[in-house]
Amino acid sequence: MVAIVGGSKVSTKLTVLESLSEKVDQMVVGGGIANTFLKATGKNVGKSLCEDDLVPTAQALIEKMKKRNANIPIAVDVVCGKKFDAAEPAVLKDAGAVADDDMIFDIGPKSAQELVDIIMKAGTVVWNGPVGVFEFDQFGAGTKAIADAIAKTSAFTLAGGGDTIAAIQKYDIYDKVSYISTAGGAFLEFLEGKVLPAVAILEERAKG
Repeated sequence: MVAIVGGSKVSTKLTVLESLSEKVDQMVVGGGIANTFLKATGKNVGKSLCEDDLVPTAQALIEKMKKRNANIPIAVDVVCGKKFDAAEPAVLKDAGAVADDDMIFDIGPKSAQELVDIIMKAGTVVWNGPVGVFEFDQFGAGTKAIADAIAKTSAFTLAGGGDTIAAIQKYDIYDKVSYISTAGGAFLEFLEGKVLPAVAILEERAKG
């Protein structure tokens, strides 16, 4: 199983990341979350959104996955800008060439292709969160590549969360996803392994 977890902060999805790290074959991190993991591998992330205090946590998750022969793919190329603006030019850089005044807004084409290959080989794909600032077209190629792969893969695909649904709608793959959850919070709790009250009631009824 492959899980794609995007979003702005590790802290908001830490319990999900920890839970998934024990279950999935590959855990793809995107958005601001990916910057913390990028920094955890020794890369400079410039002025990008990053939680320095959670870099050790990211390192621990990477090691935890490695020990059971699973992995967290880390971007090898990124798309940067100097400021968060709809008119900001997109500049492609190697992940190791980010300047101190750069902000990472998307993954580059090499990284995107790696994720596409992972999705196409998977049996199940869980998607929660974009991998870039897809609202600005120049920083949306990574998320679009993932959306297109999810539309084409023969895997069972499960997607949820507000930003994820916005991306699904933007790239017009709504009818290509096996199951879409509109309840972002409940979807995350489900991924954490928590028992959802409504699901528990249905399971009880099914037992008769």
